[in-house]
Amino acid sequence: MDIRDQALQCRAAAQVLAQLSSEAKAALLDAMADALDSDAAAILAANALDLAAAEAKGTGSAMLDRLALNPARLSGISAALREVAALPDPVGSITRDDVRPNGIRVQKVRVPLGVIAMIYEARPNVTADAAALCIKAGNGVILRGGSEAIHSNTAIAASLKRALRAAGVPDAALTLVEDLRRETMLTLLQLNDLIDLAIPRGGEGLIRFVAEHARVPVIKHYKGVCHLYVDRAADPAKALALLVDGKCSRPSACNSLETLLVHAEVAATFLPQAEAALRERGVEVRADARARQWLPQATPATEDDFAAEYLDLIIAVRVVDDLEQALSHIQQYSSDHTEVIVTEDPAAAQRFISALRAAVVMVNASSRFSDGGELGLGAEIGISTTRLHAYGPMGLEALTVERFVVQGSGQTRAP
Repeated sequence: MDIRDQALQCRAAAQVLAQLSSEAKAALLDAMADALDSDAAAILAANALDLAAAEAKGTGSAMLDRLALNPARLSGISAALREVAALPDPVGSITRDDVRPNGIRVQKVRVPLGVIAMIYEARPNVTADAAALCIKAGNGVILRGGSEAIHSNTAIAASLKRALRAAGVPDAALTLVEDLRRETMLTLLQLNDLIDLAIPRGGEGLIRFVAEHARVPVIKHYKGVCHLYVDRAADPAKALALLVDGKCSRPSACNSLETLLVHAEVAATFLPQAEAALRERGVEVRADARARQWLPQATPATEDDFAAEYLDLIIAVRVVDDLEQALSHIQQYSSDHTEVIVTEDPAAAQRFISALRAAVVMVNASSRFSDGGELGLGAEIGISTTRLHAYGPMGLEALTVERFVVQGSGQTRAP
């Protein structure tokens, strides 16, 4: 079956999903989570094949971390499905309801988008997360993962499709593309009569390829250059904890910190503490000349370092004169993903919030909370740094659109 035929079948299955009740969709997602738990051994065995192949090819540590599953991560994936099942269903919610002077009733009602194409790299969790969110919102989903995760994705999709069939839903509602040739992906991205939205997740190269070749709307974020600014009014203990968590807890994640900015008035005391904590955890520090006064072991930072998304245990450091200089730096290098300020000064916090256009702005909280699950979405299908109908982590509501429903009693517009 070619990709167009698969998309046609997915679109037909999406029409079935769109008519399911909230209760039926929740039960379906719970059954999908149960299927993942039942098939855990087979899924982990499949993932081991992918990891072995990736290691043999010399794949980097960041990609290996994204690819790897273990019992705890797999349990987290099934738990995320159950969280999505329990979330309020956005489909059918009324966001506007009023009666016009002529008596017609005008409502805006949320409805499914239709068919979502997910294009992603070494993230087998996306197979389940995307399926859960799309199905809960009444959409069909076409999953095109990377070759490095083909065994993992196939095993996860097989479990989920079994639950769909048991519920009487056409399993084409979740279509995994097994033909991984680039030409097939290009054809998929041209199907603007069948695909309503494409969401790429992966490296900047993949996302740019999708955005440049798609004829369908694309939600994207190219990279996550996330900053932590330590203000002169910062609590040093908070700042140190947020720095360590943001950089070290999972450096391969797009919400990890890449740059540390420190106010000059606190640099002499804060930077030596920061360097000790970071080096203890294996982080390479690259600093500008001013910061190296207090970081003698640091590597000199280049302009490229301040634009880099390392996705590794590396961080760039700069000392700034004040909040305004920090804002100027962030505005120059930001990827509009997530920015963090540490301060006890409400005015500084508000200035930071209002001056930046990032999708997520945080005050005294770790950048690692820039995640759909942590922000109450249950799971996320992606992060948008494109100002379309969604901005920031995308959950259920971002997979629906509002349409007008008008009820009248025979009114005509003609005088």
